[in-house]
Amino acid sequence: MADEDDLDVGEEGGEAGKPARGGGIIPTILKWVAIVVGAIILIVTVVVITMNIMNKNSPSQTVIPTSEDYVKSREVLDWYSSIGQIRTKTSDANPCSVVVEVVLGYKTQDKVTSTEITQRQIEIKDFIRRYFTQKSASELKPQNEREMQIEIRNSINDDILTNSKIKDVRFMSLEVIEQ
Repeated sequence: MADEDDLDVGEEGGEAGKPARGGGIIPTILKWVAIVVGAIILIVTVVVITMNIMNKNSPSQTVIPTSEDYVKSREVLDWYSSIGQIRTKTSDANPCSVVVEVVLGYKTQDKVTSTEITQRQIEIKDFIRRYFTQKSASELKPQNEREMQIEIRNSINDDILTNSKIKDVRFMSLEVIEQ
């Protein structure tokens, strides 16, 4: 009987001395997939914790600063150029002559603004002449042009035009001639 027991054990385990295989290739693949997934989860957890510790003292950046050049493109404007040249003198003790040609920019295809500028052209010319008459030659330097353009635009919009607004003012020429 002892010999029969030994034979039974050998048959269950397969060949004598080798243990029986447990299930084949699928459990081995599942074991390796579980190891890889576990490793990925461990790595991601370590990275997230490390980043949180490193960024604890610095504020998080929620808004990315961008330059205005890249935020929007400039609006294309129609230009009213029928004002012509305006000649006047500065407010200095020894006045200089000023010759300026101004053009006014407004929204493209805006007939209301174009019509109102044409109707109020005399008032606009008078305002521009008075504006430059109140300035001294030192205030009419090229580095001050943008500020003057903004002042002229705001004054025309606030004081002269009633039904529409101009968007921009440009100088086609601005000459200050000392005498």
